[in-house]
Amino acid sequence: MGQIIITLEEYRKAHGISKYSIIKNCGVSATQLNSYCNNKITRVDLPVLARICDYLGCEVSDLLEYVPMDR
Repeated sequence: MGQIIITLEEYRKAHGISKYSIIKNCGVSATQLNSYCNNKITRVDLPVLARICDYLGCEVSDLLEYVPMDR
């Protein structure tokens, strides 16, 4: 089984977006955002992900990546 990697931190850094601006504009807590940025969540909150995508002007596929397991 492969895994889903959250690439929000890489996207944020590549586009020069501060964590504070995401927190302020997307209604997420610092703890919640850090969990997303550090790929430490096990259940994605779809409304939160939608707000982040809306704010960043990106697609879900810009923030999530499927990595297949080596067979």
